[in-house]
Amino acid sequence: MIGDNPSSGDDQQETTPSTTLDPRWVVGFVDGEGCFSVSIHRNHFAVRTGGWQLHPVFHVYQHIRYRAVLEELVKFFGCGTVRPKGPNSSVATYAVDSLRTLDAAVLPFFEAHPLVIKDRDFRVFAGIVRAMIRKEHLDPNGFERLVRLAYSMNEHGKQRARSLDEIIVGSSETARQAPLGVVPER
Repeated sequence: MIGDNPSSGDDQQETTPSTTLDPRWVVGFVDGEGCFSVSIHRNHFAVRTGGWQLHPVFHVYQHIRYRAVLEELVKFFGCGTVRPKGPNSSVATYAVDSLRTLDAAVLPFFEAHPLVIKDRDFRVFAGIVRAMIRKEHLDPNGFERLVRLAYSMNEHGKQRARSLDEIIVGSSETARQAPLGVVPER
């Protein structure tokens, strides 16, 4: 069923749960208001990956007047922070971005309580998080594999600022040119 909520996040679901959240409620809420994403940022110290860094984050969004719902998620998962989505936004976000915390708290919950709409993205996200814990992203082939997986998420990464080729080609060229431990000049 398609909801009437606009994608802007300004008129999101307006229900407030009890202080003890039901896991089924959390799954439905995250299916509607959550996001599993892996952003890719420039980091000139990430020489092995051509100056690129992967950053997995689990987010749940809600209008600031319902911030209490997000605070309940902090209690429910035992981790994460609530902050404004942006400086002028009326939307708040619950976020968890520590690899270890994601692996210890968020991933096991959604493996035990599967999502419906976002299950595929969650499974790709979980694989990326666990591969990064194993440091697979530090190897050029592993990095490329994880970037390709990240770009396959969330409707194939259509909102990405850079093309997949820009990341892959740039990481391969820079990694080949720079000896280990040397930060390439920009």
